[in-house]
Amino acid sequence: MKKPAPFLVYTVLRLLAFAVPLAIMWFFFPIFRELWWLAAIFAALIGVSISMLFLREPLTDASARLVERREGRPSAAQADADVEDDAIDGVERS
Repeated sequence: MKKPAPFLVYTVLRLLAFAVPLAIMWFFFPIFRELWWLAAIFAALIGVSISMLFLREPLTDASARLVERREGRPSAAQADADVEDDAIDGVERS
């Protein structure tokens, strides 16, 4: 079975780490219905804490995928150097 994209997994888990505390505060604490911005701040702080504690592995997978993608494609500077080398080789042959 194909493994899901690590970026998608990490993004969904981070959104859940924010949305679940926000929903809990919104529905169970009436003061947060009036002070929605305070609930959003607290939910963001809770979400960051949860992601730092429990989402280390999905973050590592997403980072490793970034490194793989970066190593598989040549950089712009290397591509530019290759074009220059080909141009110089073409002039020397003529």
